[in-house]
Amino acid sequence: MIENKKKPNPIDIHVGSRIRLRRTMLGMSQEKLGESLGITFQQIQKYEKGTNRVGASRLQNISNILNVPVSFFFEDAPGENSGAVGGMETSSSNYVVDFLSSSEGLQLNRAFVKISDPKVRRKVVELVKALAAEADAD
Repeated sequence: MIENKKKPNPIDIHVGSRIRLRRTMLGMSQEKLGESLGITFQQIQKYEKGTNRVGASRLQNISNILNVPVSFFFEDAPGENSGAVGGMETSSSNYVVDFLSSSEGLQLNRAFVKISDPKVRRKVVELVKALAAEADAD
């Protein structure tokens, strides 16, 4: 028996993970995204794992539904050379992806974006900074 399964391309895996990240940030199910695209949630699973490649027109539709530019799906992609000098942009956006991939980060982000008053948002940021400084002092 000859095993001739192709491994997914690293770019396809990356694009899929970014689709999943944005979808979960919005609290959207795979089923809802699939319905919006006229495909099954199983197809969304395959896109998110990178086992199926997302075509250009489908990626454009996904970007519209998830309300991000198409370039969002390629940020920090393997082999990308367009980052800021010294890789600062890449490391900071990896930190954001890691944060938003955590349960706490996702919950905090969802709650924070629901705060419409800019003054309250600033106060929340000040509170978190104060708590972080307190933790550093310990």
